[in-house]
Amino acid sequence: MNSVNVAFPSRPQPCRRREAFLPAFALGLLLVALTGCSSFGREWRAAARQPAPATGIGGRWEGVWVSEVNDHRGRLRAILTPETDQVWRARFHARYAGLLTFGYTVRLHTTAAADGEVRFEGEADLGKLAGGVYSYSGRANPTNFHATYRSRDDHGRFELHRPGP
Repeated sequence: MNSVNVAFPSRPQPCRRREAFLPAFALGLLLVALTGCSSFGREWRAAARQPAPATGIGGRWEGVWVSEVNDHRGRLRAILTPETDQVWRARFHARYAGLLTFGYTVRLHTTAAADGEVRFEGEADLGKLAGGVYSYSGRANPTNFHATYRSRDDHGRFELHRPGP
């Protein structure tokens, strides 16, 4: 009996397609994360070239955020930029668990207080995975920024001051 060798074209395996997709997907996520971090970093360095204002709340801030629900905490930096006389854009960059970073922007609606401080409140939707809508309220002067935050599952505080040179 004669044997016949028949070669069938090989079909791509579904697992191999997935294996090829995962590194590309991870690289895409990394690029998005790095772009956001580098964008904040560029703005942070540019703001550092400006002297801290003697009055007002604009410019750079640094300190910590603390959850009063689970005692999680981390480094927090912010850059405040005026949009109008009563609305400020607060761009926050937070660190969580020493490794993860997260950035977001909040519009703060402000009023001047008789004691020279600025009172503010704002709200931002950070997305379902980050806890949804967060509300912020607080006060600031040229050297200190204190705020509380509240979401459906968390609440806590921000304690910021002007960074050193």
